[in-house]
Amino acid sequence: MPVKEKFAITDVRIPLKRRKTLDSAKVEDIAYDMLENGQTTPIRLRTDKGGGFILVEGYHRLEALRAIGESEVEGYLVHAQLH
Repeated sequence: MPVKEKFAITDVRIPLKRRKTLDSAKVEDIAYDMLENGQTTPIRLRTDKGGGFILVEGYHRLEALRAIGESEVEGYLVHAQLH
């Protein structure tokens, strides 16, 4: 079972394909919720070969935290699955 950890937002890389899916209205809604309730759902990351981490799940949550000035994100480190 994955263990929840804190990661520096600056250490998280977003894959190019994921960047095209960002919905700014959704980020704004999540940011307002996080101001009230904090981060309730951790993101998922995998280790990057070159150092740092690659986002697997939780792009809007990550950007909402960035928008409200947070420097860390709660997440789970997971292993990449090959299909």
